[in-house]
Amino acid sequence: MLRLILAAAAIVLFLILTLPVLFVLWIMGKSNPKRSEIIRLRMVQWIFRVITWLCGTKVTVIGEENIPKDQPVLYIGNHRSLFDTPLTYSRCPSYTGYIAKKEMAKVPILNLWMKGLHCLFLDRENIKEGLKIILTAIDYIKAGVSITVFPEGTRGKDPDETKLQPFHEGTFKIATKTGCPIIPMAISHSSQIFEDHKPWIRPAHVVIEYGAPIYPDQLSKEEKKFIGKYVQGIMQKMLDKNVTV
Repeated sequence: MLRLILAAAAIVLFLILTLPVLFVLWIMGKSNPKRSEIIRLRMVQWIFRVITWLCGTKVTVIGEENIPKDQPVLYIGNHRSLFDTPLTYSRCPSYTGYIAKKEMAKVPILNLWMKGLHCLFLDRENIKEGLKIILTAIDYIKAGVSITVFPEGTRGKDPDETKLQPFHEGTFKIATKTGCPIIPMAISHSSQIFEDHKPWIRPAHVVIEYGAPIYPDQLSKEEKKFIGKYVQGIMQKMLDKNVTV
């Protein structure tokens, strides 16, 4: 219970104490948007690392050198835990927006941070709005902002943590329409932090593996047609390999 209290307190204090900072960054963004964005990014990465430490989570990272540093990418991750975002966002080398569920847009102060970091809010029940989100994400990639998507659409709850739900193929238009590389991001054991025994937070050893970049234009016609299934197959092999790590 102590870890849960400490993690929750850290988030609340961060949101409250940084409210004036948001105003300063908004002013800064008028004249120097890139500087404002990088400060937002580093501040949020810092609090996410603090929360990870408070939760007693050890993180092993594999293949981080696979992430291109000179261009935006589409990160594709599996989704088992509320902690998947803090764990992966703290490792993003540059501006990165996450596609999150629409309910997150209603959380005071947090929504301001998320909007300032190019996060997009998806209504999973509204197909038309979903298409708009994809188009906006494409614009972000073209502007140099990486995007992270959990294409299963919701958190996996199967007892077998390596089991993936079908990927939504529409997600991959972000890459096929821009030519940006896809980075498979396999997250193992993250549900052991909280979901496997909630409401308790317990120490866990999470493994995050970044696969080699996948360039849509280099795929065969068949692979590109079913690119979601192709990427899912690559991620499945990583998850199967890391289940015992």
